[in-house]
Amino acid sequence: MRRVSRHIILWATVLVMVAVAVCSCSNEGIAYKKAEQSYAIGEYYAASLNYKKSYSRTPPKDKAKRAVRAFKMGECYRHIGYTQKAIAAYQNAIRYNMPDSSAYLHIARQQLKAGQYKQAAQNFTQYLEFDVGSELAHSGLLSCELGPQWKAKPNQYKVKKEAVFNSRRSDYSPMLVGDDADQLVLSSTRNDATGDDISGVTGLKFGDLFFSRKNEQGKWQPVDVIEGEVNTEYDEGASCLSPDGKTMYFTRCSSDPDYPRYAEIWKSQRSDASWSKPTKCAISRDTLTSFAHPAVSPDGQWLYFVSDSPGGEGGMDIWRTRILDSGFGGMENLGRPINTAGDEMFPVFRPNGDLYFSSDGHPGMGGLDIFIAHEDSLRGTIVENQQYPLNSAADDYGMTFEGVHNRGYFCSSRGDGKGWEHIFSFECPEILQTVTGWVYEKDGYELPEALVYMVGNDGTNLKLSVKGDGSFTQVLTPGVDYVLLGTCKGYLNVKNEIRVEDSEESHEYTLQFPLPPINVPVLIDNIFYEFDRADLTPESTEALDKLVAMMNENPNITIELSAHCDYRGNDAYNQRLSQRRAESVVRYLIEHDIAKDRLTAVGYGESRPKVITKKLVETLSAGTPKVTVQENDTLTENYILAIKDKDEQEVLNALNRRTEFRVLRTTYGTTLNEYKPEEEERKAATKRQEDEEEGLVF
Repeated sequence: MRRVSRHIILWATVLVMVAVAVCSCSNEGIAYKKAEQSYAIGEYYAASLNYKKSYSRTPPKDKAKRAVRAFKMGECYRHIGYTQKAIAAYQNAIRYNMPDSSAYLHIARQQLKAGQYKQAAQNFTQYLEFDVGSELAHSGLLSCELGPQWKAKPNQYKVKKEAVFNSRRSDYSPMLVGDDADQLVLSSTRNDATGDDISGVTGLKFGDLFFSRKNEQGKWQPVDVIEGEVNTEYDEGASCLSPDGKTMYFTRCSSDPDYPRYAEIWKSQRSDASWSKPTKCAISRDTLTSFAHPAVSPDGQWLYFVSDSPGGEGGMDIWRTRILDSGFGGMENLGRPINTAGDEMFPVFRPNGDLYFSSDGHPGMGGLDIFIAHEDSLRGTIVENQQYPLNSAADDYGMTFEGVHNRGYFCSSRGDGKGWEHIFSFECPEILQTVTGWVYEKDGYELPEALVYMVGNDGTNLKLSVKGDGSFTQVLTPGVDYVLLGTCKGYLNVKNEIRVEDSEESHEYTLQFPLPPINVPVLIDNIFYEFDRADLTPESTEALDKLVAMMNENPNITIELSAHCDYRGNDAYNQRLSQRRAESVVRYLIEHDIAKDRLTAVGYGESRPKVITKKLVETLSAGTPKVTVQENDTLTENYILAIKDKDEQEVLNALNRRTEFRVLRTTYGTTLNEYKPEEEERKAATKRQEDEEEGLVF
């Protein structure tokens, strides 16, 4: 009886073991099938979980299957940035005799990313036995030499992790915005991102665009979700702005449970302080290609981006397309030496036109390194690694610059065991010669629609747009003479000249471009006459010479030069005095080679008192004594006498005692409307008569 029972127990044990084995094999197959499905649509994190299950359920003696599962696990970890896990998975694949020799290349590149230069060199060498001409393996071997050398001798970059921008998840692709670079947009997978779904690609929440700004003390404020309709339940990533700050381009990755997902570039327009509902950028009709990481050239004419489109050099390449009013032109690959067999990603422009990007195909320190591409007159395009500490063995990318200076922010996965990126600041000391200028209406406000033309005797020929406050900043070359011309529709041109000296220290030249309006009288500051006479004093020379320069800079204008008096004194006497004073200014201009037929002298006496402008309201309210007036007030005798304070009365009388000019015509010297002096005089007289009839003369 005991013997029969023992046999039954033995058979039962065998049956259980067989059942467990069958079940394990079945579960292994199900997990592997799920992993393959996720991998096919790019959900690498989801795929890695099922490849791991499949691997652990595959018997150790089944080496072929174990090798494949381990290799595919490594591929998933490589895509999502789990470097150490990828190394371990590739090691298992090699240990189980993975027949695909690329396992040596992949593990070497991951070891390089982990800073394991010695081990990486061994595996690069091993792979070259299979593929002696591999560009990536040769580049990797060189990286194994250069990485330790650069780390041992850091350059002048200063790098610091910025806690205010970072969360416990991935924070990446910062972008400084605003005229004073006092706002920053970044992408993040932090908990505040839209929705609750977890990405099958990364294992994190889908990313959103976030925003921070400086307070009045210049301190960055806590990060908040960007205002507007940009963020969705999908992934919003790397972004950039057009030079005028009105259009934002950004990367979006949608999701589909059944098909591969491809990155797309979308754009949104600024609407007050927020961003409008975005539209997709139709760069190509190819729906099976990724378009990501947009960057607009400083001149606003080209959209640079990253794509795996056919016709590239391998991996992800940097391309560009012309921005048209109707959309976009054809795609252009930047080619060699910028693009390689590896991945070139995250292009960004410094305001001086230098192109920065990240690559794991050029020799570097490990993962993605930051490079600069600039033009050399003899050697063409030069690509330079920015070395340590801006670069590290980890992924470094996504620079943004604070104006013309070599400082700003970037992101890096250095120091993060999970390979998640965080925001760092950078600064590199440099001797920089710059010019900063302001273009504004003379006696008025800034002109954001202005353009500044900059010409240098080294061949420089630039057209510079100004910021919202009418300012611009441009890098200069030592030893070069520059001419800068401020222009704006409806205003006269103003020219400045500078010579840039060699210097061992940074220097900023500051220029003002007060543009006189064409359609209103313009005050000429600092014109002085002898008391109760029409003779110009020596103190007037500087202002008069500026007027001569203005006439030379605007050779097609004719002007009326007018002088005005306050209400004190005999009306007829004031009229004659103002006429003689206007004629004195005209004589000075003629003596300095301004054509007589471009000038008309008119004395208005006290008949045209000053009308207060908005800008003048601000000036008088801040002056000493403080004078309270309203915009459009007219400084008539009765108006001034109604003010009790004598000092305030004198301030207003001084405003009435003035010399002005106004533009009569802008076609002098052209074939349009041949100039006739007598006709010009007749028109001026007619205009004075019309003003009197309309009550404009008091």
